[in-house]
Amino acid sequence: MDNITELIERLSHEEDAVRKMAVFKLQSNIGDPSFAEIFINQGGLLKLRNLALTASGNTLAYALTSFSRLLELDKGWEYVNAELIGRVVELIVTHPLVNILRGAMSILVSIVSHPHSGNRVSQPAATPQMFNFQHGFNPHVQTPGPFGFRALRPAIAAHPQFLEMLVSRLSSADHALCANSLQLINSLMRDSIMNEADNEWPRFIKRLQDLGVIKAVFILMQSSALQDLAHPLLEFQALTKVLLRKWRDVRVDLEKKEHRIALKALHLASAPYKGHEKPTGSKRHNPEKWRRLGFETESPAWEFEEVGFLGMMDFTDFVRKHEDGFHKMILEQAAKPPEQRCPIAKASLAITQILYQQFEVDKSDIDDAKTYQILESRTNFERAFRPLLLQWSRLHTAGLWAFFRLWKETSATVDDFDKVFELMRVLIHKLVGIAPRTKEVQDVEDEIAEFEYSRLRDLQMELLEQSYENTWGNHLRQIRDELKVEALQFVKEQRIRCLLRGEWFPINTEVEGRSGRKTRGGNKDDDGATTHTEGRETRDTKKSNANDPYLNWRFVKLSHNRRYLHYSDFEVELVTAPVLEELTEKIDLSTVSSVVSNVIPASVRSSSSTTTLTQAPTGGPTAPHHHHHHHHLHHPPPSRMSSTKITIHGYPIDVTPQNAKEVVLLTLNPQNQSVASEWLDGLLMLLNQQPITAETARLVNVVTNYGVKIRLLNVRYTENRCDGENVGAGGGGGGAGGMKVPELPNRAGVDDDYYYDLFV
Repeated sequence: MDNITELIERLSHEEDAVRKMAVFKLQSNIGDPSFAEIFINQGGLLKLRNLALTASGNTLAYALTSFSRLLELDKGWEYVNAELIGRVVELIVTHPLVNILRGAMSILVSIVSHPHSGNRVSQPAATPQMFNFQHGFNPHVQTPGPFGFRALRPAIAAHPQFLEMLVSRLSSADHALCANSLQLINSLMRDSIMNEADNEWPRFIKRLQDLGVIKAVFILMQSSALQDLAHPLLEFQALTKVLLRKWRDVRVDLEKKEHRIALKALHLASAPYKGHEKPTGSKRHNPEKWRRLGFETESPAWEFEEVGFLGMMDFTDFVRKHEDGFHKMILEQAAKPPEQRCPIAKASLAITQILYQQFEVDKSDIDDAKTYQILESRTNFERAFRPLLLQWSRLHTAGLWAFFRLWKETSATVDDFDKVFELMRVLIHKLVGIAPRTKEVQDVEDEIAEFEYSRLRDLQMELLEQSYENTWGNHLRQIRDELKVEALQFVKEQRIRCLLRGEWFPINTEVEGRSGRKTRGGNKDDDGATTHTEGRETRDTKKSNANDPYLNWRFVKLSHNRRYLHYSDFEVELVTAPVLEELTEKIDLSTVSSVVSNVIPASVRSSSSTTTLTQAPTGGPTAPHHHHHHHHLHHPPPSRMSSTKITIHGYPIDVTPQNAKEVVLLTLNPQNQSVASEWLDGLLMLLNQQPITAETARLVNVVTNYGVKIRLLNVRYTENRCDGENVGAGGGGGGAGGMKVPELPNRAGVDDDYYYDLFV
């Protein structure tokens, strides 16, 4: 507005409508620092303060908004006194209008958040003017007034329902009012934690919790109003971590009265004298007073070192809410042998430690929320919010009951404590650490209580493999790649040796015919005489049947020089395989152009498939020695013989490929998938092509994995020498003077009588 002087004059006009219009325009311009400087220099600040103290309705709402924006520019502090603070607190307690409440809360947020040592003023430097908190504005007094939570204490004392009304505003349908209310609560909490005595701030935090602030904020975190409330909600979450860390840092000290009371409450809750008369006039006590509760010694204070007073709070809270269950657990453990007893106190401290690590409390900072202001996508917000953090006590209780259940299900002993601890770490990570933002705490509690031990073990193994991958991933991948090349060569040799051994294949005579070739084992020669192979017997299960077209058999074998494929047809499958010289037909592998099959490749194999995959060659004479992968699906005809089929294509040996047409050189009908994999991939690798079947791929992976495991057996212990320590020497090893290096196992007493089993 160009005429600032006229605007200032209208702020004190007799008519309310004029004042309302003037202050309405003021709230739109006061955010400009240059405008605010001129406004203050011309005396407008005093009139604005008077409006905040005396006006009503929308005029008051505009005045409060203008004053709060001026404070955000770090101007106008000399007019902040007890009268103004009392007026604002009174408005928050008594006034129902949302637009007035927004401005009032913004003013209090600025006051509470203002630095305690600040003595900056809005007046020109030549005429500094300060205020006295008790007597208001006084240009002759240059002592800065109090800020922070202590500035509000007199007004809050006059309006004891202030905090209750403040928490109740968190359930307002107006998101801006919710944000302002939570922002004020955050400011009060922050100032209390940072500036109040150790015995004062816990009382204030406890009062807020009793008023239901945790439940209200938890509901807001799970609501759809995430974008509007992001900053104050994330700041409250960060402050919650600050509280947890502050409690954790408080050392349990039995010299402190509250710590002694807490420990005594644990002892009394265990009903040490139930069923027995309490001893009187004697200082003697149970020699296992604290060990029966699950502590390791009779001096329990040092056992809280890892989790501090936070662990004490969690344990006492659990005992207070489940006193009967706690006493029952004590009696159950007392009836067991010492080595089978579950250390209840130690388990409670372990759950506190797991939760502390899971929520990454140590990584928190009170100003962390500011870093989230740049996050705009809903996905990032979903990942940033951890509403379950606010349900710390309930999660601790559910986790502790789950610890007891796992201890019982696994029949654990005292030496197994660390193993159960790791299981609980996995369980909390699964159900709490990666839980979605909108998941109800009751559902999490139910899942923790019902999660099966077998599933938990499987999950633990998966996470263990992931941790290995994260730690050694690059090295293992490099080793795996090297070993896979070796494994492929190993499997190639194995497949080719299957071809060198030879195999029987049934012949579909209706389709293939006899092709005029002379057969063995019962064929008539040209003279009409029947010839038989001497010394060979046929299998009883392979009897002739004129009505069965699948009685004939073909034996195929690779030559020793691996250049020819020899074969002959027989009417029956012989017990003893024919030798190479008895196979009358052969194929020169240099004339083979492609190998086609309906064996499903590993890349497309599916157990649910009801069709057969055919790989048909599309290359012609210009593409010799290539296995083509053009797939066509068709339903195999019903037959007693296996539907698996391998077809070898090539060119006649006396015709050049440029002039010849590709023909079928040989057809094989493997009796099962294993034989099909051996021969198909064996032929492909013999032709310097890659194997394609799932069985061969699985075998390559098995050999590779075992190679990796054998390499890992060579990993030795690392001797981590520390400064000032004589590792493995002096001090008796493992004593105060050094660490004992684990002893490497040797092969004493181990012979060569062993074997490898792939278990596949």
